[in-house]
Amino acid sequence: MAEQLVNEFTVNRPIAEAWPIITNVEKIAPCLPGAELQEIAHDDEKGEVYRGVVKVKLGAISTQFKGDAHFVERDDENYRAVIKGKGRDTGGRGNASADITAQAESLSPTSTKVVVTTDLHITGKVAQFGRGILGDVSAKLIDQFAENLNEMIDQDGVGDAAPAADTEAPTEAAPAVEAADDEPKVRKINGPAAEPIDLMDVSGGSIIKRAAPAFAALLVILFFLRRRRS
Repeated sequence: MAEQLVNEFTVNRPIAEAWPIITNVEKIAPCLPGAELQEIAHDDEKGEVYRGVVKVKLGAISTQFKGDAHFVERDDENYRAVIKGKGRDTGGRGNASADITAQAESLSPTSTKVVVTTDLHITGKVAQFGRGILGDVSAKLIDQFAENLNEMIDQDGVGDAAPAADTEAPTEAAPAVEAADDEPKVRKINGPAAEPIDLMDVSGGSIIKRAAPAFAALLVILFFLRRRRS
């Protein structure tokens, strides 16, 4: 099943401050309910690859979904980024992949709108669920993400957000983990464990009982909206 999802959210900061924040995976990963960034790996072709899980529960049933993503394009001057992501249900019920475009624009001197367009492809059992359901749930999750993000900014400020930079000319930094020449460099993220997101609380209604795997697969894709390439 293929579906295009369009969502948007507002950051209560000018665009020059908002863009480095929303592209910083480590800083904003905890803002998405259920999401947990676990490691960042360097790939010679893809640059930084972000790996994580999304924990989901439906009543007494809990599961998790693994995913990874990398930037294929980032234009800091025009506040546009494109990433490719994929996720899989560890229970084997299906896979999801997506091409995600994020475009930020200034609403006012103190606020920024971000429009996220996701071309989503789902295979397996999760593809059996109808169109439109994912759009409703993704919109609610984006609203929760934006609320958490703005609360975090209000509390922590923007001082530790990475500044925007040209992805074609990255700054040089010492590797966090030493590795042999034939091994990828991987940096583990030792953040707090995420609490599972309760899909009944997010969506409600009997339809969530049928569509839970599809929602959770989408969560993995929405998780990776962040950070520049190395």
